[in-house]
Parts: sequence; structure tokens; C-alpha cells
Amino acid sequence: MILAAHTVPLTDGRVLDLGTGCGIIPLILAYQNPKVRIYGIEVQKGLADIAERNVKENGVADRITILYGDMKTLTRDMISGPVNLVVSNPPYRKAGSGRINPNRERAVARHEIKAALSDVIETATRMLPISGKFVTIYPAERMTDLLTGMRSAGIEPKFLRLIHSEQGTEAKLLLAEGVRKGRPGLKIGPPLFIYHKDGTYTDEVEKMMNDECN
Repeated sequence: MILAAHTVPLTDGRVLDLGTGCGIIPLILAYQNPKVRIYGIEVQKGLADIAERNVKENGVADRITILYGDMKTLTRDMISGPVNLVVSNPPYRKAGSGRINPNRERAVARHEIKAALSDVIETATRMLPISGKFVTIYPAERMTDLLTGMRSAGIEPKFLRLIHSEQGTEAKLLLAEGVRKGRPGLKIGPPLFIYHKDGTYTDEVEKMMNDECN
């Protein structure tokens, strides 16, 4: 939801979601941008099937294409050319770190088992033209990995926003936007707080939910 809310509104163009899961980000973007063509790629067959079913049941199969496959093998020819925007909510944890979920599907979604951060960034670079944008959410503790990986691959970090559970807590996530072959210069946005102290959503998050669900 947060990732979709921070993508630039597009009057037209093409978007690619790397690791689309059940297809929720393409569905939100299709709702927000009626003229945009969206592709989602997912390496897990079960999730790819769910995503394709969600697309059909929501009546947007003419604008969203779900691809079952490994993003590392994805080429521009497979989706008839480059895209204007790449988004991704990639696996957060390195393959050998922390407890691996016994559920294989969840483990692949959370750990770098099928795709590492470098694979996501390199695929984004390969699929974007010059000045194309890449937007992702990642753990704040891995900020250095993300930003150095983006710059090394030719995607210049241009915008960063830290995401906190509530005021007074450490940032758990960060949202980053980069531009392929962009000029150096990073802007830091205001922190995003998810909850008030009483556990209710903040006004900004509430607005995101209303905008994306209504």
C-alpha cells in the first residue's frame, strides 16, 4: 500500500512489478492509473496463479499481464520493450540470516532464496530506459546495501523516506526512488508514521487506504 501510494501518477506508460506476489500492487496502480499498462513477474507458480486470477476477477486483464518466471531471465523483448517505472517489494532478509519460515512460499517471499537485492536492481536497470524510475521499500537497516547497489547499477538514488511504526520509534523500513542515469542529488522526505500511540492509523496512512480501496 505504501509503495503504491508513492509511485508517481501516470497518465499513460508502462510499469513493471518485480516479485508481484498475489498482484496487489498492479491492481492498485491499475485502479489509480486507468491508461497505464502493467506487468508483474513472480517466480512462485502458486502466487503467479493467484495474481492472474485476481487480475481476471477484477476485470483488468486487458491492462495487467502476470508473468510466471525468474526476473533474472526477464528481457525487454518479453514485454515488448522497456517500461517507464519499475516497482518492487523484494525479499528483505539475506538467505543465511534469521529463522527461515518452514512454509516455502513465505520463506521465498521474505528471504533472498530465489532473488537477491542485486538481482532486483540489475533487472530494474535492464528494463528501464534512461530517466526511467525505480521505486522500492526495504529494511532501514539495509539502507547502505540498497543505495550503494542502486548507484553501482546505474540507478541514481533521488528520494528517500524513512517509515516508522509510530513517533518515538526507530525507522523499520525505507522507501527509495531512483532514476536510471540520473544526476547525483538526494532529497529526504518527511518521516512516515504508520500508527498513533493508541494504535489507530495516522491521517496520512488512513488517506492512503481510502485512496487505494475506494
